[in-house]
Parts: sequence; C-alpha cells; structure tokens
Amino acid sequence: MQRDLSVFSVTPAASLLSRCVSRGALSQEEIDFSARQSPAFSSHLQEAEQRIRTQRQLDELQLEAELLQVERESAHVTHVRSLARRFQMLQMFCDHLQQLLKEQNRLRQRLMTPLGRTNLPVQAHLHRSVVEVVNVLLDFIDTLEEKLDSVHSCTTTRDRITQLVSPNTSLARLLTQAAELQTLSNQVLQLKEVGRDL
Repeated sequence: MQRDLSVFSVTPAASLLSRCVSRGALSQEEIDFSARQSPAFSSHLQEAEQRIRTQRQLDELQLEAELLQVERESAHVTHVRSLARRFQMLQMFCDHLQQLLKEQNRLRQRLMTPLGRTNLPVQAHLHRSVVEVVNVLLDFIDTLEEKLDSVHSCTTTRDRITQLVSPNTSLARLLTQAAELQTLSNQVLQLKEVGRDL
C-alpha cells in the first residue's frame, strides 16, 4: 500500500489530532501551544517529513528544469530548421546571380571583340546581292521612320479632334476661326481694291 505524501496530504498523526479536537478531548489552542513548546513526536519523524517535502520540491524543480530544457531544444531545432531553409534559399539566389554574372561576362566578351574578326568573307558572286540587301534595309529603315512619325502625328491629330468635338471648345474655336477668316477676307478685298486703284 503506497501513500501519497504530498505537501497537502493529511498524515496519520494529523488525522488523529483532528479526531481528538472534533470529540473535544483537545482544543486547537492546546495543540498549537504544545507544538511551539516541544514537539509531540520524535524529531526524526519531523526530519523525515521535511526530507520528503524537500525531495518532492527538488523533484518538481528538476522536472520543470527538464521541461524548460526540452522547450529550449525544440525552439533551437525549429530555429535551426528555419535558418537552414533561409540558407538554402540564399544559396539558390547566389547560384542564380553567379549564373547571370557568367552570362553577362560572356556577353561582354562577345561585344568587346572587334567586328573585323567576326565578319565572314562574302563570296564574289554574292556581292551584288549584299549591296541590294543593304539598300533594301536602308529603305526599310526610312519607311519605318516615316510610319513611326505618322503614328505619332496620328495620336496628336486624335487629340485635336477630341478637343474639337468637345462642345464647349469646338463652338468657341469655330467662331474665332470664322472671325479670323472674315478679317482676312476683308483685308484681301481691300488689297484688291487698292491694287485696282493703282
């Protein structure tokens, strides 16, 4: 038969004393007074109980310390795993950057080589075709520039048309242009009359 000797458990001596108090054989004040004066039980029993209490408290503290150690280790393992993932991602990023630098160095070396060494000789019967292709290329560039200019002017024309279509400004502009046209026609008629008179 095992007894639970926790700090709050009732010992057999305590239960005997509580029965004595409940039956009126002793009072609580007498028990308290006698406990202060001299121990009723042997000092070995009190020392044993004290050792048991301190051992139990020590075991609880050790258990708490072990739990804290396990929590720290699990937190450390989690931290190490996240660091490992970050390191792996960083390593992949560094590999990618190194690959880009290698490609950039190759491109730089290709661009820095003089063109004279990379030109292939053109056979004699193809010279006329090469000249025609260069002329077609120059014509293409010219027409491309013209088309780009027309596209740019088309966008400005669209903007002007939208400005004319807007009801407030189109009527005012139309009236100003009509007034300018009227003044110009008057000036032309006056010049014609002056020219006739001369």
